[in-house]
Order: sequence, then structure tokens, then C-alpha cells
Amino acid sequence: MNELTGYQRKYLRGLAHNLKPAIIVGKKGITEPVITEIKEALNKHELIKIKFVDFKEKDQKKEFVSVIKEKTASHTVGMIGHTTIFYRQHTNPDKRKISVPERSL
Repeated sequence: MNELTGYQRKYLRGLAHNLKPAIIVGKKGITEPVITEIKEALNKHELIKIKFVDFKEKDQKKEFVSVIKEKTASHTVGMIGHTTIFYRQHTNPDKRKISVPERSL
């Protein structure tokens, strides 16, 4: 899937509103086991929230978000406070749970 449009991000943020964080990233930061857990969560749910705890600097969270995006081939849908929403479309069309609209209506 190409980069998400503003409308698609807005749609996915709406779907993610009631989700609880699937992954919590703590003091150890982004490690290989954390990346593996994120990949598994994306495969299962497609849309997840990740909460960053014990990080005061916004730049450090942004760096972690970039690393997660790169290593999991996912898209950032939004970032609110210490929580970031990620989306990755399932590779198998039969297992896709979320249908992202192509354009706004």
C-alpha cells in the first residue's frame, strides 16, 4: 500500500479511538523482541496503538516511531501524547479486517 492520504489517516484514527495500546515501550526502548511483538500484533489486528512510557523527550519518541515504521513496514496514522497509532494492511486479502477507503466521499 502506498503512503496514506489525510482522509485515510483520519478514517483509521476513528477506528483506533476505542483501542487499548497493544504494545508498551518502556525504558529499554526498541529491541528485537519488541519489534517481533509489533509485527505479530500488526499481522493479527492491522491497526494497533503503541504507548511509550518513561520518555520525556519528544525527539526520542519520534526516532522510535521512525524505527518501528521502517522495521515493520507500517504506516503512522497518528500520534497523541505518548501513544502512536500504526497501520499495516495484511498481505493476504482474505485475512484483511480493515477496508481503507481509497478516496474521500
